[in-house]
Amino acid sequence: MESLQNFFGALIFIAITAANFAGMALVAHLLGRPRRNAVKDRPFECGMDAHEPPPARVPVSFYMAGLLLLVFDIQAAVMLPWSAELTRLGFGGLAAMAVFTGFLMLGYLYALARGVFRW
Repeated sequence: MESLQNFFGALIFIAITAANFAGMALVAHLLGRPRRNAVKDRPFECGMDAHEPPPARVPVSFYMAGLLLLVFDIQAAVMLPWSAELTRLGFGGLAAMAVFTGFLMLGYLYALARGVFRW
């Protein structure tokens, strides 16, 4: 009986979500009016017009900054579950995260010394 209640609860939640989505789309359609002009109809991507040739070279520091962003995003993804289980992990878990963060900080300092952040 409880699984049937859970099923109907999920079904009601899905119905409310779908009705909310449909209502917002309807209100946006009714209240918004299309404002088309020649500038808005032009293709646009990444800040450059589509008919311009691509730049000959892209600075390497752009890619290095992107890789650093990726590294620190991974660190954030690792630290979130670690912080939730810190009391269970104890001092060993704290030491392991300190070593992990220390290695990442060494990489950050190396990138800083190499001038990755100077544009």
